[in-house]
Amino acid sequence: MSMITERPVRNSAGQSPVGAAEETPGRSRDLRVVLAAYVTLTKPRIVELLLVTTVPAMMLAHGGMPSLWLVAVVLVGGSLAAGAASVINCYVDRDIDEVMRRTKRRPLPAHTVTPRNALIFGLVLAAVSLAIMTAFTNLLAAGLTLAAILYYDVVYTLWLKRTTAANTFWGGACGAAPVLIGWAAVTGSLSPMAWALFAVVFFWQLPHFYPLAMKYKDDYARAGIPMLPVVASVRRVNAEIVLFSWLTVLTSLAVWALGLSPIYGVPTLVVGAVFLIEAHKLAGRASRGEAVKPMRLFHWSTTYLTIVFAAAALDALL
Repeated sequence: MSMITERPVRNSAGQSPVGAAEETPGRSRDLRVVLAAYVTLTKPRIVELLLVTTVPAMMLAHGGMPSLWLVAVVLVGGSLAAGAASVINCYVDRDIDEVMRRTKRRPLPAHTVTPRNALIFGLVLAAVSLAIMTAFTNLLAAGLTLAAILYYDVVYTLWLKRTTAANTFWGGACGAAPVLIGWAAVTGSLSPMAWALFAVVFFWQLPHFYPLAMKYKDDYARAGIPMLPVVASVRRVNAEIVLFSWLTVLTSLAVWALGLSPIYGVPTLVVGAVFLIEAHKLAGRASRGEAVKPMRLFHWSTTYLTIVFAAAALDALL
């Protein structure tokens, strides 16, 4: 069965006209809508963020710019793997997405794509990504890719997300995995530097995601998902945001201590200071019962991670 479902052209009697043109404006528009829905299932913005961390990790592993062929292979294989994990996540979470305002317009709750076709699409993407990584990198990188997909869709989506408020913490391994995959693709092994970069992304995900969960707290509660802001006090949530913001900055500085130059260290110090100020501001306003804008920290956290890894890439080149 095709993964793209098109509506047949009908005449006024409700019958398919004989000899109808293969492409009509309506059919073409429907096809574009469905294709766009499949792309949406892969959550492209998440893929972008993962790739921001992968290439700098590869550059540090190589001590400069790796071969463009290897970079292209890892980017394609990694993008397909991240897309596959997201598609399968959408398939598993379709019951949740239907009751959350933030997600009810996604392709599955909107019935633009059928669950069966979404699952097939996700599995095909996963198979292709693993074939690429196995054929053109090495078994360690391919194994880490498979482990990341399984962990995200089975351990996190099916189990942790629905059962524990610690889901974001334990689920952080998935988002940090591309750092290890990129490093392994270059060296065939994992060094202390690789694990330090992994720790940066792992800890970063808490102050990055909790503000989003705060904004959509009612949505998660409606869906019965025990995100920390749903089941814990505002004080507890903000305490964790501050804690993990500090751990993020400290592990970023640990990367500097493992052998990078001030080219990496100075920008990391500056953006780390701003990151901590924003985290403490959010916690302070919340503790005083003032109105808070958690998405300010959410957006700044993305900027922080981008600058830190861009500095790492520049350090590797120079």
